[in-house]
Amino acid sequence: MDKWKYFAITHKYHLLCNPMSEDKIEQFCELLNLSKDSRILDIACGKGELLVRLAEKYGVSGVGVDLSPFCVRDCKDKHLERTPKTDLTFIEMDGAKYQLVSGEQFDVTMCLGASWVFENHIGTLQALKKMTKSGGLVIVGEPFWLKEPEADYLEAIGMTRDSFGLHEENVYQGEKMGLTCLYTLVSNKDDWDHYETLQWWAVDRYIQSHSDDPDNQELIEKTKIAKENYLKWGRDTFNWGIYIFRNP
Repeated sequence: MDKWKYFAITHKYHLLCNPMSEDKIEQFCELLNLSKDSRILDIACGKGELLVRLAEKYGVSGVGVDLSPFCVRDCKDKHLERTPKTDLTFIEMDGAKYQLVSGEQFDVTMCLGASWVFENHIGTLQALKKMTKSGGLVIVGEPFWLKEPEADYLEAIGMTRDSFGLHEENVYQGEKMGLTCLYTLVSNKDDWDHYETLQWWAVDRYIQSHSDDPDNQELIEKTKIAKENYLKWGRDTFNWGIYIFRNP
Protein backbone atom coordinates (compact mmCIF):
# COMPACT_ATOMS: atom_id res chain seq x y z
CA MET A 1 0.00 0.00 0.00
CA ASP A 2 1.33 3.42 -0.90
CA LYS A 3 2.49 5.02 2.37
CA TRP A 4 1.13 8.44 1.48
CA LYS A 5 -2.26 6.96 0.67
CA TYR A 6 -2.16 5.20 4.05
CA PHE A 7 -1.30 8.45 5.82
CA ALA A 8 -4.02 10.35 3.93
CA ILE A 9 -6.64 7.77 4.93
CA THR A 10 -5.62 7.47 8.58
CA HIS A 11 -5.32 11.25 9.04
CA LYS A 12 -8.34 12.31 7.00
CA TYR A 13 -10.15 13.81 10.00
CA HIS A 14 -7.11 15.26 11.73
CA LEU A 15 -6.86 19.04 11.73
CA LEU A 16 -3.30 18.68 12.99
CA CYS A 17 -1.18 15.69 12.02
CA ASN A 18 0.37 15.44 15.48
CA PRO A 19 -0.81 14.65 19.03
CA MET A 20 -1.45 18.21 20.19
CA SER A 21 -4.86 19.70 20.92
CA GLU A 22 -6.16 22.62 18.90
CA ASP A 23 -6.33 24.71 22.08
CA LYS A 24 -2.62 24.15 22.74
CA ILE A 25 -1.73 24.94 19.14
CA GLU A 26 -3.69 28.19 19.37
CA GLN A 27 -1.82 28.99 22.60
CA PHE A 28 1.41 28.29 20.73
CA CYS A 29 0.42 30.60 17.85
CA GLU A 30 -0.48 33.41 20.25
CA LEU A 31 2.84 33.05 22.03
CA LEU A 32 4.85 33.55 18.82
CA ASN A 33 3.42 37.07 18.33
CA LEU A 34 4.94 37.40 14.86
CA SER A 35 5.24 40.57 12.81
CA LYS A 36 3.67 40.76 9.35
CA ASP A 37 7.05 40.75 7.63
CA SER A 38 8.09 37.46 9.27
CA ARG A 39 8.93 34.67 6.87
CA ILE A 40 8.42 31.05 7.90
CA LEU A 41 9.69 27.71 6.65
CA ASP A 42 7.74 24.58 7.62
CA ILE A 43 9.45 21.30 6.70
CA ALA A 44 7.10 18.28 6.54
CA CYS A 45 4.19 20.69 6.91
CA GLY A 46 1.49 18.03 6.63
CA LYS A 47 -1.87 19.55 5.78
CA GLY A 48 -0.45 23.04 6.30
CA GLU A 49 -2.72 23.95 9.20
CA LEU A 50 -0.03 25.63 11.27
CA LEU A 51 1.42 27.73 8.45
CA VAL A 52 -2.02 28.78 7.20
CA ARG A 53 -3.14 29.61 10.73
CA LEU A 54 -0.11 31.82 11.30
CA ALA A 55 -0.76 33.55 7.97
CA GLU A 56 -4.37 34.15 9.00
CA LYS A 57 -3.38 35.52 12.38
CA TYR A 58 -0.35 37.63 11.47
CA GLY A 59 -0.27 37.99 7.68
CA VAL A 60 3.13 36.30 7.50
CA SER A 61 4.59 34.74 4.35
CA GLY A 62 6.28 31.39 4.09
CA VAL A 63 7.07 28.08 2.47
CA GLY A 64 5.66 24.67 3.34
CA VAL A 65 7.42 21.52 2.15
CA ASP A 66 6.01 18.00 2.25
CA LEU A 67 6.66 14.77 0.40
CA SER A 68 3.02 13.65 0.35
CA PRO A 69 1.07 14.69 -2.76
CA PHE A 70 -2.14 14.31 -0.74
CA CYS A 71 -0.91 16.76 1.91
CA VAL A 72 0.40 19.31 -0.56
CA ARG A 73 -2.96 19.29 -2.34
CA ASP A 74 -4.70 19.85 1.02
CA CYS A 75 -2.29 22.70 1.80
CA LYS A 76 -2.98 24.51 -1.46
CA ASP A 77 -6.75 24.12 -1.07
CA LYS A 78 -6.59 25.39 2.52
CA HIS A 79 -4.51 28.37 1.49
CA LEU A 80 -6.97 29.36 -1.24
CA GLU A 81 -9.98 28.89 1.03
CA ARG A 82 -8.74 30.64 4.15
CA THR A 83 -6.02 33.15 3.34
CA PRO A 84 -5.63 33.55 -0.44
CA LYS A 85 -4.05 37.01 -0.24
CA THR A 86 -1.06 35.88 1.82
CA ASP A 87 2.22 34.83 0.25
CA LEU A 88 2.40 31.11 0.99
CA THR A 89 4.06 28.53 -1.25
CA PHE A 90 3.68 24.77 -0.85
CA ILE A 91 6.19 22.43 -2.45
CA GLU A 92 5.99 18.66 -2.91
CA MET A 93 9.50 17.40 -2.22
CA ASP A 94 11.77 15.74 0.30
CA GLY A 95 12.35 18.37 2.98
CA ALA A 96 15.99 17.29 3.35
CA LYS A 97 16.59 18.46 -0.23
CA TYR A 98 15.08 21.91 0.20
CA GLN A 99 17.59 24.61 -0.68
CA LEU A 100 17.52 28.25 0.40
CA VAL A 101 17.01 30.71 -2.46
CA SER A 102 20.05 32.95 -2.90
CA GLY A 103 21.13 32.38 0.68
CA GLU A 104 17.77 33.54 2.08
CA GLN A 105 17.20 32.70 5.72
CA PHE A 106 13.89 32.56 7.57
CA ASP A 107 12.67 34.30 10.71
CA VAL A 108 11.09 31.05 11.87
CA THR A 109 11.86 27.48 10.80
CA MET A 110 9.75 24.52 11.86
CA CYS A 111 9.67 20.74 11.59
CA LEU A 112 6.97 19.25 13.78
CA GLY A 113 7.04 15.50 14.21
CA ALA A 114 9.19 14.57 11.23
CA SER A 115 12.78 14.44 12.45
CA TRP A 116 13.26 11.39 10.24
CA VAL A 117 13.60 13.91 7.37
CA PHE A 118 17.00 14.90 8.79
CA GLU A 119 17.70 11.48 10.38
CA ASN A 120 17.04 12.49 14.00
CA HIS A 121 16.36 15.31 16.46
CA ILE A 122 19.94 16.60 16.41
CA GLY A 123 20.07 16.53 12.61
CA THR A 124 16.78 18.44 12.46
CA LEU A 125 18.01 21.14 14.83
CA GLN A 126 21.27 21.49 12.90
CA ALA A 127 19.50 21.77 9.54
CA LEU A 128 16.92 24.30 10.74
CA LYS A 129 19.55 26.37 12.56
CA LYS A 130 21.42 26.91 9.28
CA MET A 131 18.23 28.17 7.61
CA THR A 132 17.24 30.53 10.43
CA LYS A 133 18.24 34.17 10.78
CA SER A 134 20.28 35.28 13.76
CA GLY A 135 17.79 35.90 16.55
CA GLY A 136 15.12 33.84 14.77
CA LEU A 137 13.18 30.88 16.08
CA VAL A 138 13.84 27.18 15.51
CA ILE A 139 10.77 25.09 16.36
CA VAL A 140 10.67 21.31 16.43
CA GLY A 141 8.08 18.73 17.41
CA GLU A 142 9.72 15.59 18.72
CA PRO A 143 8.68 12.42 20.57
CA PHE A 144 10.27 11.43 23.85
CA TRP A 145 10.18 8.47 26.21
CA LEU A 146 8.13 8.78 29.37
CA LYS A 147 9.96 5.76 30.74
CA GLU A 148 12.40 3.15 29.54
CA PRO A 149 10.67 1.30 26.68
CA GLU A 150 10.24 -2.44 26.93
CA ALA A 151 12.26 -4.54 24.51
CA ASP A 152 9.08 -6.12 23.11
CA TYR A 153 7.65 -2.69 22.36
CA LEU A 154 10.79 -1.57 20.57
CA GLU A 155 10.78 -4.73 18.49
CA ALA A 156 7.10 -4.29 17.65
CA ILE A 157 7.54 -0.74 16.37
CA GLY A 158 10.93 -1.34 14.74
CA MET A 159 12.86 1.17 16.85
CA THR A 160 15.67 1.23 19.38
CA ARG A 161 16.02 3.02 22.71
CA ASP A 162 18.22 5.58 20.94
CA SER A 163 15.55 6.42 18.36
CA PHE A 164 14.30 9.07 20.78
CA GLY A 165 15.48 10.68 23.99
CA LEU A 166 13.90 11.97 27.16
CA HIS A 167 12.11 15.33 27.34
CA GLU A 168 15.10 17.03 28.94
CA GLU A 169 17.45 15.51 26.35
CA ASN A 170 15.41 17.11 23.57
CA VAL A 171 16.02 20.47 25.25
CA TYR A 172 19.71 19.95 26.05
CA GLN A 173 20.61 18.69 22.57
CA GLY A 174 19.51 22.04 21.15
CA GLU A 175 21.28 24.05 23.79
CA LYS A 176 24.52 22.14 23.25
CA MET A 177 24.64 23.55 19.72
CA GLY A 178 24.12 27.11 20.90
CA LEU A 179 20.33 27.37 20.70
CA THR A 180 18.39 28.69 23.68
CA CYS A 181 15.22 26.81 24.59
CA LEU A 182 12.50 29.37 25.32
CA TYR A 183 9.39 27.24 25.74
CA THR A 184 8.05 23.70 25.54
CA LEU A 185 4.53 22.44 24.93
CA VAL A 186 3.81 18.81 25.83
CA SER A 187 0.98 16.44 24.89
CA ASN A 188 -1.17 14.69 27.47
CA LYS A 189 -3.09 11.42 27.23
CA ASP A 190 -6.20 13.12 25.91
CA ASP A 191 -4.16 14.59 23.06
CA TRP A 192 -2.62 11.21 22.29
CA ASP A 193 -5.92 9.35 22.50
CA HIS A 194 -7.51 11.78 20.07
CA TYR A 195 -4.59 11.49 17.66
CA GLU A 196 -4.41 7.70 17.74
CA THR A 197 -8.06 6.71 17.96
CA LEU A 198 -9.22 9.20 15.32
CA GLN A 199 -7.13 7.10 12.96
CA TRP A 200 -9.16 4.02 13.88
CA TRP A 201 -12.33 5.98 13.16
CA ALA A 202 -10.99 7.21 9.82
CA VAL A 203 -10.01 3.71 8.70
CA ASP A 204 -13.45 2.34 9.56
CA ARG A 205 -15.16 5.16 7.66
CA TYR A 206 -12.92 4.63 4.66
CA ILE A 207 -13.58 0.88 4.50
CA GLN A 208 -17.33 1.42 4.85
CA SER A 209 -17.32 3.74 1.85
CA HIS A 210 -14.62 1.98 -0.22
CA SER A 211 -15.47 -1.67 0.25
CA ASP A 212 -13.91 -2.65 -3.08
CA ASP A 213 -10.46 -1.13 -2.42
CA PRO A 214 -7.86 -3.93 -2.73
CA ASP A 215 -5.75 -2.23 -0.04
CA ASN A 216 -8.43 -2.64 2.62
CA GLN A 217 -7.06 -5.85 4.12
CA GLU A 218 -3.61 -4.35 4.57
CA LEU A 219 -5.20 -1.22 6.00
CA ILE A 220 -7.12 -3.33 8.54
CA GLU A 221 -4.00 -5.26 9.54
CA LYS A 222 -1.85 -2.15 9.95
CA THR A 223 -4.53 -0.49 12.06
CA LYS A 224 -4.89 -3.58 14.25
CA ILE A 225 -1.15 -3.69 14.95
CA ALA A 226 -0.94 0.05 15.63
CA LYS A 227 -3.91 -0.18 18.00
CA GLU A 228 -2.39 -3.07 19.95
CA ASN A 229 1.00 -1.36 20.23
CA TYR A 230 -0.57 1.87 21.45
CA LEU A 231 -2.86 0.31 24.02
CA LYS A 232 -0.35 -2.24 25.34
CA TRP A 233 2.73 -0.01 25.49
CA GLY A 234 2.71 3.31 23.69
CA ARG A 235 0.11 5.17 25.75
CA ASP A 236 2.22 4.89 28.90
CA THR A 237 5.69 4.92 27.31
CA PHE A 238 5.70 7.53 24.59
CA ASN A 239 5.00 11.26 24.51
CA TRP A 240 5.48 14.26 22.24
CA GLY A 241 6.44 17.89 22.67
CA ILE A 242 7.01 21.12 20.75
CA TYR A 243 10.28 22.90 21.52
CA ILE A 244 10.89 26.56 20.71
CA PHE A 245 14.54 27.63 20.48
CA ARG A 246 16.12 31.02 19.83
CA ASN A 247 18.95 31.02 17.29
CA PRO A 248 21.86 33.13 18.63
